[in-house]
Amino acid sequence: DVQLVESGGGSVQAGGSLRLSCTASGSISRLCMGWFRQSSGKKREGVAALHYDGRTSYSPSLMGRFTISKDNAENILYLQMNSLKPEDTAMYYCAAVIQANYCSGTYLVRAQERGTGYRGQGTQVTVS
Repeated sequence: DVQLVESGGGSVQAGGSLRLSCTASGSISRLCMGWFRQSSGKKREGVAALHYDGRTSYSPSLMGRFTISKDNAENILYLQMNSLKPEDTAMYYCAAVIQANYCSGTYLVRAQERGTGYRGQGTQVTVS
């Protein structure tokens, strides 16, 4: 099992920045970890992902504004979000899949839909 706990959400004005954190515990070796988001009335959207071998993947629409990284010593996954826009308003979820050969935000969303992934409780980001 994998336990994920997010923090760092909040309210920010357009153009501002936030950094989300996700602390992982449990069976955390060889994970695909990342973030997806969901806003009211919309489908889940993959944001970014980080494979245990260091590969990163981003939603093309978000690349350049969002950066995913990980503190391996502390087992904390980060999502640095810059130049935030009102359309970035959503609940952001940290997600993980064990021993995945492929890793992307979309893959993490699909794993949630299949019931084969893990996620945290979510952290709200509101941009006005």
